[in-house]
Amino acid sequence: MPPELVLEPWTDADLDLELRANTPEMTVHLGGPASLDAIHARHARFLDLPVTGTGQMFRIALPGAPGAGSVGYWEREWQGVTVYEMGWQVLPEHQGRGLASAATRLAAVHAATHGRRRFAHAYPKAIHAASNAVCRKVGFELLGEVDFEYPKGTFIRSNDWRLDLRILADLEVIGAVGDNG
Repeated sequence: MPPELVLEPWTDADLDLELRANTPEMTVHLGGPASLDAIHARHARFLDLPVTGTGQMFRIALPGAPGAGSVGYWEREWQGVTVYEMGWQVLPEHQGRGLASAATRLAAVHAATHGRRRFAHAYPKAIHAASNAVCRKVGFELLGEVDFEYPKGTFIRSNDWRLDLRILADLEVIGAVGDNG
């Protein structure tokens, strides 16, 4: 893990990070850039996650780059069970340094120690090599390909990766993840 990586709880100021990541390059595997209304709605959901106890979103911070990307987890129903879904993004100028896998691992440890769900899932597009590599590096188990709805009304062929959070529950990451409750 890059030693300088820190996860900081999502704040209202992080709307700018969402806007900076809303480019064709960054959203090519997610159906393209989102509308401003959709970005504002997603940002509001991210802010509400710790309030409702349904997850947590983080800003990926590095020295000199307080907004290198984001990572988080939130509840969703999946095949009749409530699980966490995990998602991440690292801005282009910070890619290729292992930040996505390190940040996802830290967020998964946070979910394991602060959350209430046993499993976290990630659903990267089946052809998205980088995000599938993150899942492998973090320790997710590939369950197979699925048709996953994202954005709403659009189905994409994705891989269903699952991580058993019980195996992470005993890990300690002191000082690496800011805790807001």
